[in-house]
Amino acid sequence: MNLTENLQQLQTEIEGKLPEDAKAKMNKAVVDLADSGIVNNSLKVGEKVPEFSLQNAVGKTVELKSLLAENPVVISFYRGGWCPYCNMELRGLQKYLPQITELGAKLIAISPETPDNSLSTTEKNELTFQVLSDLGNQVAKEFGLVFQVPEELRPIYQNFGIDLPAYNGDESFELPIPGTYVIATDGTVIHAFVDPDYTKRLDPEEIINVLKKVK
Repeated sequence: MNLTENLQQLQTEIEGKLPEDAKAKMNKAVVDLADSGIVNNSLKVGEKVPEFSLQNAVGKTVELKSLLAENPVVISFYRGGWCPYCNMELRGLQKYLPQITELGAKLIAISPETPDNSLSTTEKNELTFQVLSDLGNQVAKEFGLVFQVPEELRPIYQNFGIDLPAYNGDESFELPIPGTYVIATDGTVIHAFVDPDYTKRLDPEEIINVLKKVK
């Protein structure tokens, strides 16, 4: 199965275990986020990405400008290592990393987690690409991806053992909408996938198809 099919199976399994009240509140939050129009304000194909520098999982600074100097860059924004859908996506990206690299591109993943938690995510999923910490969602905000987790969802997350302030190192309860961007060497977005439904992700096979068209 491809990533999309695996995510659908995971969603069925998770929703089957959720209490009805929690499921209803989580589904409502997805609908409300879609209705907010946030996706309309996110970075689009043809627009330039903001320059940024972020720390990787071991504290080394990674500059987008340096990555783009020689290669197209694939950027995956994810919510955090606590999110099973994110972990599945990251493992899917890792599986396709040799093909992405062979096509001359660099892959980076970005979340608001602290470097220590990014390191845990990296090790847990056996990732060999750069995983960067966007503390305070500063870069994700420039991409137009950031929203605040509704107050009614916060105790549900806590009941799942998800302590967002501990993972992200702040009390904002802000997360990025998962999004994947393919960036040309001149900093232009050539493909963008942003979906307010966190169970939906860009299949790595689509990334490969996009990169094959990059001259």
